[in-house]
Amino acid sequence: MLQLILGGARSGKSRLAEKLASDSGLEVMYVATSQPLDGEMNQRVALHRQRRPDHWGLIEEPVELARVLKESAGPGHCLLVDCLTLWLTNLLMLDDPQRLAQEREALLDCLAELPGEIIFVSNETGLGVVPLGELTRRYVDEAGWLHQALAERCQRVVFTVAGLPMTLKGSAL
Repeated sequence: MLQLILGGARSGKSRLAEKLASDSGLEVMYVATSQPLDGEMNQRVALHRQRRPDHWGLIEEPVELARVLKESAGPGHCLLVDCLTLWLTNLLMLDDPQRLAQEREALLDCLAELPGEIIFVSNETGLGVVPLGELTRRYVDEAGWLHQALAERCQRVVFTVAGLPMTLKGSAL
């Protein structure tokens, strides 16, 4: 089963995804895409680590998400990917302008073949004011296109606001 959990900053999306992973009864592997490059980001990562059970596995991969999913997915496993917008940011910041399209295509192409359960977490960034800068506008556009493509492929899509999940597609929580 593929699930996409969307929401704004501090909306409860990661906490919901962690609960779904825990409730799955499957062996959980947490796939972290962040690159904690400053003190504030280190604090965010520390909060996520504190919430996760010690028996969950951890893979830290900022760019090659499709490769990690293909290597790690399996029957009886739940992969929790947190988060896609950080992954997207990592790709946008690379010197290779083609890498984003390559990695995005690789991700979307592998989804139908992945066994087990995969839960994606991502920030919904398209609900606010259109950003002024070119890179920021591209980020919002790329995130929106990625979310649309993933939502099409996922069996369940949930939007989280104020810690409350709203099921957009699939069975209700």
